[in-house]
Order: sequence, then C-alpha cells, then structure tokens
Amino acid sequence: MSKAFLENLVFVWLGFGLIFTLAENQIVLPEWLQVMGRLHPMILHFPIVLLLMAVVLSFIPKNENTSPIKELLDYVWLFGLNFAGIAVLAGLILSQEDYSGDTLDLHKWSGWAVFLISTGLYFISNLSRSLYKIGTLTLTLVILLAGHWGASLTHGEDFLLAPILKETQSQPSLADAEVFRDVVQPILQSKCLSCHKEGKTKGDLRLDHLDGIRKGGKTGPFILAGNTEKSLLTQRIHLPLEEKEHMPPKEKTQLTDEEIEILTEWVKSGGSLDQKLVELPSDEPLFELVSQRFEPSTSYDFEFADQSVISSLNNHYRRVEPLYPESPALIVSYFGISAFEPSSLEDLRIIQDQMIQLNLDKMPLKGLDLGFLQNFKNLSTLRLNFTDLEESQILQIGKIQSLTSLSLAGVKLSEGSIKALQGLENLQNLYLWQSGINQDQQNLLQSSLPQVNIDFGFDDTAVIYPLNPPQIKQDKTLFEDSLEITLSHPIKNVEVYYPLDGTMPDSLAGSLYQKPIWVKSSGKILAKAYSKGWISSPANSAVFMKSGSSPLGYRLLTSPSPNYKGSGATTLFDRVKGKNNHTSGEWLGYTSGPASIEIDLDESKGFESIGISLLYHESAYIFPPERVEIDIFENGVWKKLVSEKPIQSTQILEIRSELLTYSLKENSPQKIRIKLYPIKSLPGWHPGAGAPGWVFVDEILLN
Repeated sequence: MSKAFLENLVFVWLGFGLIFTLAENQIVLPEWLQVMGRLHPMILHFPIVLLLMAVVLSFIPKNENTSPIKELLDYVWLFGLNFAGIAVLAGLILSQEDYSGDTLDLHKWSGWAVFLISTGLYFISNLSRSLYKIGTLTLTLVILLAGHWGASLTHGEDFLLAPILKETQSQPSLADAEVFRDVVQPILQSKCLSCHKEGKTKGDLRLDHLDGIRKGGKTGPFILAGNTEKSLLTQRIHLPLEEKEHMPPKEKTQLTDEEIEILTEWVKSGGSLDQKLVELPSDEPLFELVSQRFEPSTSYDFEFADQSVISSLNNHYRRVEPLYPESPALIVSYFGISAFEPSSLEDLRIIQDQMIQLNLDKMPLKGLDLGFLQNFKNLSTLRLNFTDLEESQILQIGKIQSLTSLSLAGVKLSEGSIKALQGLENLQNLYLWQSGINQDQQNLLQSSLPQVNIDFGFDDTAVIYPLNPPQIKQDKTLFEDSLEITLSHPIKNVEVYYPLDGTMPDSLAGSLYQKPIWVKSSGKILAKAYSKGWISSPANSAVFMKSGSSPLGYRLLTSPSPNYKGSGATTLFDRVKGKNNHTSGEWLGYTSGPASIEIDLDESKGFESIGISLLYHESAYIFPPERVEIDIFENGVWKKLVSEKPIQSTQILEIRSELLTYSLKENSPQKIRIKLYPIKSLPGWHPGAGAPGWVFVDEILLN
C-alpha cells in the first residue's frame, strides 16, 4: 500500500468528519451506519497504540534515524492517522445515540485534536527538532485526556480514580447513614449510571443527579413512592433477562438478588431521597436488609440502660426500644387512650438519661404536670399531637432546652403558648398542624425562630381519607399441619373483615376479625379495614399452602426456559416455597410453550385436591396462565378433569404468589397430567403489549 494512497485517505476521513460535525443535527443516519458507529470502542485502541508508537520512534536521535527507521516511522504515522480518522468518524456517528453533555463535547473535541495534531506532525516535516518534540508530547497529553473523557462517558465520572477515592471515603455510622445516599445510590452508580448520566441518557433518563431521578424517563416515572408496579425502576429490573427492556441490559453486569430486593423495598418504603436509615421502622424489610452494613453510632456518651429495666417498662400500652440495634438511645411510645395511666410517666425516670424521644400522641394529658420532663437531659424529640394541652403545660415544655423536634399538631395554641415556644433555642423542627393560629402568629413564629423548620400543615377538616390495608402476618406460606394467621391495623378502633375462600371481604357479610385464625388447608385470605369517618381500605391478600403428600413419581414433559429451570421437576415437590422473585432459582419459567408435568399417584392415599403454586408479576410479563388443563388416568383411560381459563390480570399489580386449587374428591387417579399455557400476547393496556407472556410455577400440592 503506497504512501500516497494512505496520505490521500487521511483527507477523506477529514472531509467526512467535518460533514458529520458541521451538520450533525441535520443528518438522519441509516441503521447500517449506526453499526459502524458502535465499532468506535473497538477501533480507537488501535490508533492510540500506533500514534504512541510513532511518538516513541520520533525520539530516536537524528544521527541514528536511518532510512529503514524513517520508512517505518512514516508508515506507523500513516496507519495511525487513518485509524484515528475512522475512530473520529465512528465516534461522531455513535454520539447521535442518546449521548449529550459537557463530557461528550470534551471527548469529541479532544478526539478531533488528536487527529489534527498527529496529521500536522506528519505533513509538516520541516519543523525544528525542539518544536517536533513539543508537538509529540502535546499529542501524548491530548490522547490521555481524550481517553479519560471517553472512559467517563462509558464507565462514569472519576472512573480512573474511583478505587483511590473509594478508599478515602469513610463509612457513615448507622445514625448518620441515609437510605438513598449510602444504600441505593451506590447500586445505581455501579449498575445503571453508565447508560443514564451526563453524556449518555438512554430513554431520556439521568441518574447522576436528583432532578433527573425525580423527573424520570420518557416512558414513565423512575420511582413512584410506594408503587412498585408503576415505577420504571422496579418494572425494568424484574423483567426476564431475555426481554429487550430488562435493566441492566443482559450484556451488562446484572443486579444481585440482594440489590433487586433493596431497590424494590426502597420504592415500597416511599423512595425517599433524603431519609435517614434509622428513621425507618426497625421491623421494615429495608432496614433489616442493610442496617448491619453500618457501624453503630458512637455519638451518645451515656451508658446503656439495663435490659431487664427496659423489659419491665414494656407492656401492652407502652413500648421502649433502642433508636437502632446496639444503640443506648431509647424511644418511648404510648398506645391506647383507655389504658393510659398518667402515673406511668413517672416510671420513665429510671431511663431519663437514655430516653431521647417520647411519643404521647392522642394521650389524655390535659392538666398533667409535665415539668418533670426537664430532668430528661437528652430528650430531643417530643410528640404531643392531639393531646389537648393547656397553656400552663406549653409553658413547661418551653423550658426543655434539649428539644430539637416538637410536634403539637391538633393542640390549640394561645398567645402565651406561642411566646413559650419562641424560647426553644435548640429547636430544629416544629409541627403545628391544626393549631388554630392565624397568619400573623405564624409570621411571628417564623421571624422569631428563623433557624427552625416550621410545618403549619393545611386545613383538612372536610377531607375523608381512606384507611391503609390491614396487615396480614403468617410465619410461613407453606405449612404441614396447621398455620396461624393474624390480622392487625395501626389505627385503633378499626374493624377488619375477611373471608378465607379468596372472595372480596365485606363489612356486612364478611367475618369480623377478633382473634388469630388457624387454617388446616390451602387457601387465600383477603382482608379489608373499616371505620366510621374513613373510606374503607383496599384489600390485602395472602395465600397459604398445605404441603400435602409426595407422589410416587413425577417428570417434566416440556422443558422450562434455560434461565429459569430451577432444579427441574424436583422444584415442584421439594416443599420449598419460592421467594417473590422469579430470578431466585426456585421457579420454573415457561414462555414459548406450556408447562407440562406428569405425576404418578398412590391410589390408596385418596387425594382430595391438587394445588398449583404460581407467581404473578405483570411488570415482568408474568401473568396467570391463559389456560389450565388437567387430565387424570383412571381405570386405564385418560380423561379430562379441568379445562379452564383463569381470570386474567387487568392492570399491573404488586408481585405476589397465587394458588390454583382443583378438587379430586370424586376421582381416584393413578396419574395426573397438568398443562399450564402462558399468555400468548400481552394485552393492549400493558407497556409490552403484543409480547409473549410467562408462566412461573414452583410447587404442586397434593392433599
């Protein structure tokens, strides 16, 4: 290949590059040309090596620069120039795909600089030796900068120094740790940021700053507080790996099961961007998942209270618990107006050094002497909402200088009360919903307490609120003999109704919950809460499954997806209930054809029912079976027992286990054959309308 040809080819790449640079907003790229653009990361390493090699050869002393070496240097320059031109052109094409921002501009122009400087060094051969060396050193520096900005585009900011920076970052204590900053954001940075940041915003979604997270992408909100079905984050991470919209893309490093669970529980808990970890309830799944990662705080210098003392203070109307595990700081909360005894507050003197928070919401405190609280020198948070306090009591509270947070919602404040609050010099947060103070009084408080965040709330006297769903607690889903189920609701005087047959509860026809429920067979419970002055709650549901007997034999007649094959047929009879996560390895997943299982039975056992445990998760394309067929082999003949179409989903709901149960009472089969057909085409209301659905099964229950 002649030098003249290579030299002319350099100007071809220069011309094309100028066209794409000057008219980048007017050019519509065909798909085949986009493929060339995506070769940019593969091509660019070759010219870097050649150009750096040319730089090294350029430093050979002139008296040793013989003709063969000069010839080699010319060809190294020319091949380096041509591949640099191709890399620039491919990069300009690639930049049309979801790339933008300052980092992209820096990488683009530094890439151009590499091409132009190296071209100049080759063609302007009459430079002095010293200028030539300065030019080659400049080229080396620009190559390094272009590589740095390119790595930032691909791998995220500070990619080069990340290992060093990570070592210098100190781990916060549990008391200081924030849910998003210290738990969620590191996951997003390691698994999501390479495609959703400045310079590259796939789907118009940026995750490198909070505004981008709040805004979401072009297909929906990134997070919708408490709603895992409509949050883009939880929709995409739960999709099957084969799906185009699964995130991260299958060629990228995938989220671990723990990371998926953390992100899901974060959205369920509200998706806060500034909440501290210790502000979560200690029994909330997200707190339990990550609290052990952080060192306990050492910010409290007082001694631990004796555990026996704490135990003696706990009863059915009062709870004493640490701020977080292994913390000496205690939180005290009272419940139940009818059970409240004013004298019981005196019991707290024994932990007056350790108590940092006291919750007395809705307790009958009118006329009670609260002056003793001044002896609780570490009391920082006091909640007295709807306690009907008098002015004299507010005056006593105004002397507790350790307070940083005070809640007086629903407490009517007089002029004297407002004046007393102005003396709380260390206060940071003050909550005064429905306190009866006018705008002038609000302005007075805000001007006299400029350092305090004061929340005056809003007037909601005419608003009727819906109740939260009741909580359903059961130790396990799969049981052998019997199972205890308890129902509860955080608001007192709420009535909870339920049936056990999977039908919707009703306050007129349903069963009123009064004591724990014991079940001895498989089924589904739905529960709703009702109370005067409230809108009834949505229903909460849970399935319970009796493990039953083992068959004589079993086999899969069709193979599950290779990615969701569990332990083969054994998965269906191992008496291990799969987690609510289709990637946990405890499920068999089918999409291209039906799940077909054949079971050999012991006729002498007289089976009465067969249950099929399924997973439903519409966001991940996992729907109820389109059709269920069950054939039984009895007296030498196969016959149809069941052929039905289960009720299909009409909206995206939370991930959940479901149970389909069918009677065998009138039959004595020797064999059973089950077929579960996945939905062929997702309905029009679904974001993936038209795509094939999935069926996930984990247990077959014979009872």
